Amino acid sequence: MSKLNGKIAVVTGGNSGIGYASAKELKSEGATVVITGRNSEKVEKAAQELGVKGIVADVESILAIEDLVEQVKKEFGKVDVLFVNAGIFQAAPIGQITEEMFDHQMGINFKGAFFTTEKFLPILNDGASIINLGSINAYTGMPNTAVYAASKAALNSYTRTAATELAPRKIRVNSVNPGPVSTPIYSKTGMEEEQLNGFAEALQNRIPLKRFGQPEDIAKLVSFLASDDASFITGSEYNIDGGIIINPLLS
Repeated sequence: MSKLNGKIAVVTGGNSGIGYASAKELKSEGATVVITGRNSEKVEKAAQELGVKGIVADVESILAIEDLVEQVKKEFGKVDVLFVNAGIFQAAPIGQITEEMFDHQMGINFKGAFFTTEKFLPILNDGASIINLGSINAYTGMPNTAVYAASKAALNSYTRTAATELAPRKIRVNSVNPGPVSTPIYSKTGMEEEQLNGFAEALQNRIPLKRFGQPEDIAKLVSFLASDDASFITGSEYNIDGGIIINPLLS
């Protein structure tokens, strides 16, 4: 029997990468899945491919999140699984970070994530599972990731507080911290293809398991945390990174 039969799951940023793979995995386990994204064409295409409901919503806008919640409430009622996955990555060295870059990354990665949970709370079932997409960048001190890393560190800190406060409702809140994963997020950094290839090769050599993760690797963990198999897990962070965080100097 599938672990998520009868469950309603919402995946923000579900039209590509980790969100797409997670929506597919949650559906395969029996959940009714809703995906969101900012680009209407991409959301519609992904929703058709996955056979799920797609809703356009930019989590940088509180009004858009509120509209999303109303649409989900109207069509599905209550929600059992909330995967707060939507996020962006913009690389820049300290000293060259603009206010716009700071506000944009923090606006989506932390403020948007924060208020996604805040606005969904009234329609979350008691015993629901919230999964936040963090990153090992919150801890690695990797160059050129100051704002991105700070946004994920803030989200992981929020995860712990939310887990404590929502425990009386048996709502579990956990973070998943991926390491390097093969997703379209890297192609959106603005780096040339040659730079990207060099970056990827250097990074892969530092991973003890000598490969990038796949979105499906993360999706399996998300599905586990969404299920009753993880009913005694809350306020936790799971690093899923091929071992890079435990041996960052490995060459």
